[in-house]
Amino acid sequence: MDRRTFLQSTGAVCAGLALTRSLPVFVFADPTQIDAGWRTFEVTARVEVLKPSGVTHIWLPAALIRDTPFQRTHSNHFNAEGGTAKLTKDKPSALGLLSATYPAKAKPVLTLASNVSLRNYSVDLSAPGKGPRVSRVSKEELDYFLQPTRYVPTDGIVKETAVKATTGATTDLEKARAIYDWVVDNTFRDPKVRGCGRGDIRAMLETGDMGGKCADLNALYVGLARSVGLPARHVYGLRIAKSDLGYKSLGLATDKATKAQHCRSEVYLREYGWVPVDPADVRKVVLEEPPGNRPLSDEMVSKARKRLFGSWEMNWMAYNYAHDVALPRSAKPPLIYFMYPQAETAEGRVDPFDPDNFKYEITVKEIS
Repeated sequence: MDRRTFLQSTGAVCAGLALTRSLPVFVFADPTQIDAGWRTFEVTARVEVLKPSGVTHIWLPAALIRDTPFQRTHSNHFNAEGGTAKLTKDKPSALGLLSATYPAKAKPVLTLASNVSLRNYSVDLSAPGKGPRVSRVSKEELDYFLQPTRYVPTDGIVKETAVKATTGATTDLEKARAIYDWVVDNTFRDPKVRGCGRGDIRAMLETGDMGGKCADLNALYVGLARSVGLPARHVYGLRIAKSDLGYKSLGLATDKATKAQHCRSEVYLREYGWVPVDPADVRKVVLEEPPGNRPLSDEMVSKARKRLFGSWEMNWMAYNYAHDVALPRSAKPPLIYFMYPQAETAEGRVDPFDPDNFKYEITVKEIS
């Protein structure tokens, strides 16, 4: 199904009831039965539209609606007092989309509390065939993550760049690593970019402007990988805890995660399964890790570069893999990705970076 329209199709809507009170919408494993090595968190988003006009809509991404080796989502509770809300789900993109509607003159406030367990995630690249769930990935899933999207094409300059980057690589692992190194070596983190960036990788390559943030740099990895036949996906999410590996730039300093959105990537290698990668965070360490502007040869950067091909520290919660997301009942174009709260009034889409009109806060509490 076309990703731009799946949420406009009634067939894509799962058991979502019109609600005006808090309710657990879906529940996975019992958090009291989690194995050793997992940490459990409650992540709460509260959103308020300060200047409503006519009917108001608010949309929030829910925690990932599937279990993975690195995350188990136990529940998503929401409350839309004075309005109605429901959760729609899309299985291929693991997207849970909370949608709330408020009548004119109502006070539009929406809260969503997600309970998740997380554990550090790594794939032993020295041991083919030992990756988690290697045999459980369907051809349908792999084909889905080879598809081009609106801003992540797989032809033209994207494919040309990937072919050059992987010259001499003969195995899927060598190709995936070559693309990772190419992105790290040829891009930079641009602090002037709003939010997490647009992820328009064709424009990046055609203009030669290789600066951006995580949704740009990791989108570049995904597009290059797909263009040479490696299934790859963006994993949109949120940093929710400090880094235990000593990286101040890759974690939270407080329990406030309001501005901590972060996109990661995974690439599928036949002998290893889904492999975590994050070239964007290597570039974040370069720019932001104190004292800042570290060279690629710096020891701390080198350690991050080595670790972030095949491993993630799970002080981060995943939302979804979705691209070109059509928001239910919105007259506006689909979102490039869904990682930030969104709202719309009779005056149009509210800017999620405009605190005068759109107020939201995301807080985190570690439970165990």
